[in-house]
Amino acid sequence: MVIGTVALSGCTQEDENKIIIGTSADFPPFEYKASNQTIIGFDIDLIKKILTDQGYTVEVQDIGFDSLIPSLQTGKIDVIAAAMTITDARLQEVDFSDPYYDANQAVLVKVGVPINITNIEDLKNYTVGAQTGSTGWAWVNDTLVATGKLSSDNFKSYDLYTDAVADLIIGPERVGAIVIDSPVAQAFAEKGNVKIALDIITNENYGFAVKKGNTELLAQINEGLTAVKATTYWDDLIEEYFAS
Repeated sequence: MVIGTVALSGCTQEDENKIIIGTSADFPPFEYKASNQTIIGFDIDLIKKILTDQGYTVEVQDIGFDSLIPSLQTGKIDVIAAAMTITDARLQEVDFSDPYYDANQAVLVKVGVPINITNIEDLKNYTVGAQTGSTGWAWVNDTLVATGKLSSDNFKSYDLYTDAVADLIIGPERVGAIVIDSPVAQAFAEKGNVKIALDIITNENYGFAVKKGNTELLAQINEGLTAVKATTYWDDLIEEYFAS
């Protein structure tokens, strides 16, 4: 039974039937804040559906992306739902659910400025930004900075993607390009101030994360994910957040 297993799984709150979801609410359409400051998005709706269908109550907390895994490890949250790519390094720290979304990286630039990026090599001519702790940040660091193609002085790290996009809109004097997950880049580009200059194929898979060893909660999430994908709710969710 759900309630019985929750006590064994170790929910963070005194209410043994409550699950605390950690996210970084600056990453549309996966997680972001509505005008009333409620946290919404594809990830949030999906994980809420999975868990409430199994009898849990759910609370969502907005945490900096780079602090999500430490918060999970110390028991401040129970699940990470933050468009988090499953990587070998992260698998050493947390356990991931089955993948629920495939993505790549993209280079985002401001519309109407003389930024010419047609290949990876062109990035060396500009200041490049990315969110700390993200796979985009790791790609810039490993592919460009570590190989000497981009000076570390021209690599700008951000706690929030919204801050990176804000700097991008101000202009190249702040940052010339940012590397960001492709569906999120598309969401920002649809607003008209920025555009995708280059796609980077990285073949990433997003998963929900739980504390390492929390096999019961992980199994429930995987079972719930499979069940939701078999319903029209899944199709409606895709339509709501990703339909062009």
